[in-house]
Amino acid sequence: MGSIIQGRAFRYGDNVDTDVIIPARYCTAYTLEELGPHCLEDLDREFVKRVKEGDIIVAGKNFGCGSSRENAPLAIRGAGVSCVIAKSFARIFYRNSINIGLPILESEEAVDSIDSGDELRVDLDTGAIESLTKGRSFSSAPFPEAIQEIIRLGGMVNFVKERLKSR
Repeated sequence: MGSIIQGRAFRYGDNVDTDVIIPARYCTAYTLEELGPHCLEDLDREFVKRVKEGDIIVAGKNFGCGSSRENAPLAIRGAGVSCVIAKSFARIFYRNSINIGLPILESEEAVDSIDSGDELRVDLDTGAIESLTKGRSFSSAPFPEAIQEIIRLGGMVNFVKERLKSR
């Protein structure tokens, strides 16, 4: 995954929990291909029909709250979403997202200004978030280099494999 992401925003509110991101009835699956088609279906039935590879979810506070299932960020990646921007994330969702290589950024200012359908550009190296639709820029704390590498390699498993190869 490159450090520059560009896609269309899909906006949701506060407290989007893991049961809504991927309903429990699908949690016997653990692959992007199996989980992606069911991402957010109980919140937005049309989401997987409208989302395109590279699009971005924008949400309010406490995104990913609820159970600690890793299936939730896998479903988001499987749907083609390249990044999630929220006011805040549940801690376990945050860690699970990094572990599977899904970039997630916190920026209250960006979330307050972005609407569904806005075209966004995100620079993961700097944390810069730009609404191309509105011509506005926002900031988010960039990830430390080690986390950027985990995301670039597609998750913790690939990161560890690369580290072991270099020994």
